[in-house]
Amino acid sequence: MAWQSYNKTERQKRLVEYLESNPFLTDEDLAQIFGVSVQTIRLDRMELKIPELIERLKNVAKGTMSRPRTLSGGELVGELVDLDVGSRGISLLTVTPEMTLSKTQFLRGHYLFAQANSLAVAVIDAEVALTGLARVSFKRPVLYGEKVLARAIIKIKKGNKYMVKVTSQVKDEIVFLGKFLIFVASEEVVSQ
Repeated sequence: MAWQSYNKTERQKRLVEYLESNPFLTDEDLAQIFGVSVQTIRLDRMELKIPELIERLKNVAKGTMSRPRTLSGGELVGELVDLDVGSRGISLLTVTPEMTLSKTQFLRGHYLFAQANSLAVAVIDAEVALTGLARVSFKRPVLYGEKVLARAIIKIKKGNKYMVKVTSQVKDEIVFLGKFLIFVASEEVVSQ
């Protein structure tokens, strides 16, 4: 069924389904998906008692998120949305004007790298973890105002070495891919 033919009841049913599968969709994203105004989506959400994006993100994170052992406050680039230390994590970066190149409004690449790298370190279950190697690929420029959702997952663990894969997306489009080799430093090395 095409989006043009959704009546209010059908649209609201589909809206709930979309947000259950992807709570990170904005009202603007949903308006585009359904071919209606942002105000219509807001009214639908209010009727259905579905909170705004920031509240949905907080609800996703409540109770399921552990704290990173490897990073202190302010060291993670982006907002931590979900973290299962020793397994996986998710962060969200909203592109602000200060992060962009003034001529083009493109996000400067080191922000994408920093978001992915700090998330890769955060998922490691250790007191001290450092990046030893990174293989990254920038897939498309990210613009001012876009939201970058990064997902990290530990793929391999051998001794004190971890291979962490990070995929960063804007909506459903991949904008950055990274594989990070993370080393866990022993307590003796750190204290010297």
